[in-house]
Amino acid sequence: MKYLFTPFTIRGLVLKNRIVMPALASFLVESDGSITQRTIEHYRRRAAGGAAMIMMEACAVSPEGVVSAHQARIYDDSFVEGLAGIAAAISEAGSVPALQIHHGGRQTSPRVIGRTPRAPSPLPCPTIGGKVDPLSTAEIQSLVQRFGDAAQRAREAGFALIEIHGAHGYLVNQFLSGFSNIRDDEYGGSLEGRTRFAREIVEEVRRRLGPDFPLSFKISAQEFVEGGLTTEESIEILKTLAAAGIDVVQVSAGNDATPEWICQPMFMKRACLAESAAAVRRALDIPVMAVGRINNPLLAEAIIAEGKADLVCMGRGLVADPQLPNKAREGRLDEILSCIACNTCMQSIFKIGRIECLVNPEFGREEELAVRPAARPRKVMVVGAGPAGIKAAWTAAQRGHEVHLFEKAPCIGGLLVPGSATDHKKEFENLITFGEHQMRKAGVIYHLNVTVTPDIVRQHAPEVVILATGSRPAMPEVEGIDNDIVAPFDVLFNDKHLPPAETVVIGGGATGCELAYHLSENGSRVTVVELQERAAAQLESITRKVLMQKLRSNGVRIMLRTRIVRIAPDGVVVADDTGREHFLPAERVGIAIGTRPEKGLYEAISQMGMEVYQVGDCISPRTAKTAILEGARIGLKI
Repeated sequence: MKYLFTPFTIRGLVLKNRIVMPALASFLVESDGSITQRTIEHYRRRAAGGAAMIMMEACAVSPEGVVSAHQARIYDDSFVEGLAGIAAAISEAGSVPALQIHHGGRQTSPRVIGRTPRAPSPLPCPTIGGKVDPLSTAEIQSLVQRFGDAAQRAREAGFALIEIHGAHGYLVNQFLSGFSNIRDDEYGGSLEGRTRFAREIVEEVRRRLGPDFPLSFKISAQEFVEGGLTTEESIEILKTLAAAGIDVVQVSAGNDATPEWICQPMFMKRACLAESAAAVRRALDIPVMAVGRINNPLLAEAIIAEGKADLVCMGRGLVADPQLPNKAREGRLDEILSCIACNTCMQSIFKIGRIECLVNPEFGREEELAVRPAARPRKVMVVGAGPAGIKAAWTAAQRGHEVHLFEKAPCIGGLLVPGSATDHKKEFENLITFGEHQMRKAGVIYHLNVTVTPDIVRQHAPEVVILATGSRPAMPEVEGIDNDIVAPFDVLFNDKHLPPAETVVIGGGATGCELAYHLSENGSRVTVVELQERAAAQLESITRKVLMQKLRSNGVRIMLRTRIVRIAPDGVVVADDTGREHFLPAERVGIAIGTRPEKGLYEAISQMGMEVYQVGDCISPRTAKTAILEGARIGLKI
């Protein structure tokens, strides 16, 4: 690649290439803010992957600025030793250590900080709510000093660049934006007043660090809310901050009311903020970092080549595959496991309090899922080439087992195949191609177009059988289900030549709503019928928000608390929660009420006395993330 792997210098700091891992919460910090070896190893692995600079996740400059119990802290000298361990690990692995300093402002809660949140104005956080106390002038000036103290500690800990977090609806952004700052004193009102807090922080940090230390500022150049920042306004802010002492800017977007612009879901195009970065770069004389769904080295190369940015930030991309930069530099593009923007990482934070990655189950489980040679290589038969079967097969083969993979379809992928049929989920195909490459590299032997029976199992005489037979679409037991207008969701997803038609989708879960979006994008008029009170309830909140917006803009009708009664040749009869029936005319009826496990082989093989395991949907329907993790674990167990 001509541009991506060329060096770049920021105020004397030499970066070996143009790839930066931005500050990304790991949730691997202990609840008291302490750093453990697991935290250090997380950063060491990302640094060893070949990125030029690794930015330590947002570190709180003040106790009331903490947004999570597992946020890193830098408001006391006692935190320096732990942070120094991270800086040293990043340096030893060949990357430049950087650190982001941060204050949450109103975007926290009393449960976390033990008091009422503080902010520029008494406006509650749109997502958290609750009472907010406005900061006094004295408190603001005290916080400026806190940022300066934090910068000094970061330098003491060994970090070579410091970034001020001025984006994403946190405190500095709250001052900058008319959406969150309604003060009428010198820290509000005009753009100059709203910029004053950020400018004073930059000036204080620059004073503390001296003229030669590299300083970055992260901004939400666009907030996508009424009264919020626009690119034009942000450029004026950045001109002021550049004069005050910043050396580089990371151009992000969004705030606490528009999180879809902070952690963009798969419905949003890749590099969706690159044009905003380009506008900033044209207006400023300092380097610019682009961020936002840059998950592919070819895309990153194009951004640099086209002059849209000087550096590219890959956060989730390096969670998915820490070795992405090294693989790209060596030309091993087909070995890169790309982030698919499923936002499983975000969902897992809120559900279980730590990050998990759908495509990379090893994240946070590096020791547990380390691949080690088998004590005794055996002949292994894997039945089913969905996500669980693929992962089990190549994991077992990597350990030295002779692995035979059987699949009744002509291709691998299982439900990932219909799952990647829509335009917004095309990147799921990468999971299939990556798995195929890993299996071939590990020596897995394929047997496609084979429906496995007990006799076939006997003929091949494996020592171990792994059943990953997956699931099939569930069909409701209602009158008319056999009508010609009825089709399960996988058939509709896989049919690339479906004409537009009046369509009713039965089932408004994630799959049903995605099917409705897919069909409406192709010109169909769609009605979704859902028994529950909420559509797409299983989806991660940001992804769901964007999907619901797209369904509304496409005119998709969603009928909640409604059940199917019967299907006629020309439509569907449904009943609402009062029992009243309605007829919905339809030329096509899609069924998306879930899946049922394929369990047929398990008992037969168990009776044959063979060692047999089940993974994935054949046990019960589960997410692709769970299926892949189970596949990894069983591949390591046998």
